[in-house]
Amino acid sequence: MTFADLGLSDELLRAVTESGYDTPTPIQAQAIPSVLMMRDIIGIAQTGTGKTASFVLPMIDILAHGRSRARMPRSLILEPTRELAAQVAENFEKYGKYHKLSMALLIGGVSMGDQLAALEKGVDVLIATPGRLMDLFGRGKIMLNGCSLLVIDEADRMLDMGFIPDIEEICTKLPAQRQTLLFSATMPPVIKKLADKFLSNPKSIEVARPASASINITQRLVKVESRKKRDVLSKMLREADVTSAVIFCNRKTTVRDLNKSLQRDGFKSGEIHGDIDQGSRIAELERFRAGTVNILVASDVAARGLDIKGVSHVFNYDAPWHPDDYVHRIGRTGRAGASGVAYTFVTEADAEAIDNIQKLIGTKIEVVGAAAVIASAEPTEEAAPRTPRGRKPRVAKPAADQPVVETPVAEKPADEPVAEKPRAARQPRAEKPREEAPRAQAPRVETPARPAVAPRAAEAPARQRRNDHQDDGPDEGWNGPVPEFLNFGFDA
Repeated sequence: MTFADLGLSDELLRAVTESGYDTPTPIQAQAIPSVLMMRDIIGIAQTGTGKTASFVLPMIDILAHGRSRARMPRSLILEPTRELAAQVAENFEKYGKYHKLSMALLIGGVSMGDQLAALEKGVDVLIATPGRLMDLFGRGKIMLNGCSLLVIDEADRMLDMGFIPDIEEICTKLPAQRQTLLFSATMPPVIKKLADKFLSNPKSIEVARPASASINITQRLVKVESRKKRDVLSKMLREADVTSAVIFCNRKTTVRDLNKSLQRDGFKSGEIHGDIDQGSRIAELERFRAGTVNILVASDVAARGLDIKGVSHVFNYDAPWHPDDYVHRIGRTGRAGASGVAYTFVTEADAEAIDNIQKLIGTKIEVVGAAAVIASAEPTEEAAPRTPRGRKPRVAKPAADQPVVETPVAEKPADEPVAEKPRAARQPRAEKPREEAPRAQAPRVETPARPAVAPRAAEAPARQRRNDHQDDGPDEGWNGPVPEFLNFGFDA
């Protein structure tokens, strides 16, 4: 079967041929004819199988006839992340270059003025993330009652990011008579409920078992201690035949620290995560695609749907918290029929996560040891604490030089020997100093000196403990906002 057998227009076939494609993937072969017949679709396929083209190509032909109006897009594509939205926009530009269709990209992290200007002119295709779309809709800058075609892409990722309530609200603003296409790699119960509510007699297309990994990807589990992860990764990157690799971490702070460590070791690496602004994220992806950097350290913001060709290896520096994320992570390699390798670092704390992953994909992942690619650094760590031991010589020197017991005390407070002399005089003259006691005790007894030293000594460890608690808190342990229940019990 070729693309010409799917009922696409000649202009679209010409653009597809110039892009280097002639044979559709299974999801494309089944979805494109049904979309052209204006049917609702539920498409379930693993990542890297061409889901994007399966709705972009027929949409171009459907929208080829008609006219757009200001602030009223004719079609809407919802994407969970900015990168996916930008990637879909690139596909529209590539396949729709022989059609006169207008397109607008509505995402956060970029100037809103250009986006509003594009909406004012009228767009045929609006590609948006739910957050920015709801923001502009609430301001009255966009109307959705003219949208006749809705695409919900990566629906399971929408669920993970908490966008399902926004999607439900968006669907209520759209016309009841519309065509809806829902694509996802997995079909959890919440997504199934969403499809039953907003899709009308949909055709279900499933080209692979839900959440199954590509057979072109060689999967390995690498057992390693947490403190030796960086050493193992560095040696594997040098010894393995790594042409380009994506390294996934669970936390944004880990992404930053690991990228700096790799750059210090001489690797050409870059990073991408949620704290980087949109322009820098796109620029970093372009550097990776161009080969300026061949190692990309990323959080799960880059795991879903990004089509980066030629990725030979995927390293899960942290085992993913959600089993579905594992499938999407390793799907960055082994794309379009190519082969790839995926390594997942596993510690003792990751046993439950690995069990859930293996249950989801239905296969056992081979376990390999890291002993061959790791060098122990324990002697240097043990030698460090032994060197600064010097308590005995310090005590012996003053004991030998000055047999007088009070030498260290005399160095710190100079008032104590003055205070001891009247104490010695009090013992033989027990009766007379009673009259002098109030006079002598007022200037000589240093009652304010003792509490003045004590709070300083007490405040120092207290301040250190508070600072240590702040450093060990949200910076490294949690990347998002601090939950409300953690705000109780920590104020001094």
